[in-house]
Amino acid sequence: MKPFNQHRAEAELQAEANKVAEADLAALLERQQRIEHKIKRSGKLARFSTDIRLMFDMLRDYWQGRYRAVPWKTVAAVAGALIYVLNPLDLIPDLILGFGLLDDASVVAACLAMVESDLHRYAAWKELQDQPQP
Repeated sequence: MKPFNQHRAEAELQAEANKVAEADLAALLERQQRIEHKIKRSGKLARFSTDIRLMFDMLRDYWQGRYRAVPWKTVAAVAGALIYVLNPLDLIPDLILGFGLLDDASVVAACLAMVESDLHRYAAWKELQDQPQP
């Protein structure tokens, strides 16, 4: 098996992102609890739990039309990373103890590096939305 490195994670992320269509977002959003449960059980993914929750929030606000100030490339990358995490039979199957979630964590990390500025802008927008209106 080839080593899973940053370049490979970026390639896997790009492959998943290229397959994402806007219609896929609804199905992905319905699986949020399943992905969050997987993350909580995994030491390798658990450190990304806050970021992944924010990614889901951004996808939900995009899907519902509340937040459109994000390029499709970012939406597709986030959705692709989350779909990759959801797939138990990805490049390194999740059943392989100690290594099975390493690729998932690497893909999420690659996604976060790629969409960091868009995610920060969304978080700032979300914070303004959550503030009580005078």
